[in-house]
Amino acid sequence: MRTLGIDPAVRNTGYALLEGDHTNARALDYGVISVPAKIPQSGALEAVCTGLKNLITKWEPDEVAVEGIIFVQSYRTAISMGAARAAPMIAAASHGLKIYEYAPKKVKKAIVGKGNADKHQVAFMVRALLKLPETPPSDAADALAIAIAHLQSSDPLKASMLERKQV
Repeated sequence: MRTLGIDPAVRNTGYALLEGDHTNARALDYGVISVPAKIPQSGALEAVCTGLKNLITKWEPDEVAVEGIIFVQSYRTAISMGAARAAPMIAAASHGLKIYEYAPKKVKKAIVGKGNADKHQVAFMVRALLKLPETPPSDAADALAIAIAHLQSSDPLKASMLERKQV
């Protein structure tokens, strides 16, 4: 199975393509779609959506896993996060792909063993689990972690911990 993991953001969206299952996965591609601050938010979201559509066309994933919404105290941050999640969902839905979401703390717990792990710990464990030659950038590492968590959600031993939710 090919899985596209996405860590959505307006300016720096992490992406990761994994192939395999919960026992054996390998990274096909990963990186960050970066959009300069001078581009308006609407243009940034379009650029992210287009970039992800191109990746979907190139790699033909079977499913998409996206980071779920976290609790925020600022309504502006919440609106921006909601908009950032819309771009990957539209890209995936336009290709007829199933989309699943995973809470950030659940992903961290599945990858590192604790839900309050920092970005460096996640990146380190992702590198180790996938036997990558270098530590990926933090947004790409988060996307890799989301994709790994998605594959682990089919493992009966971890499925109850991850709460696989189709959106």
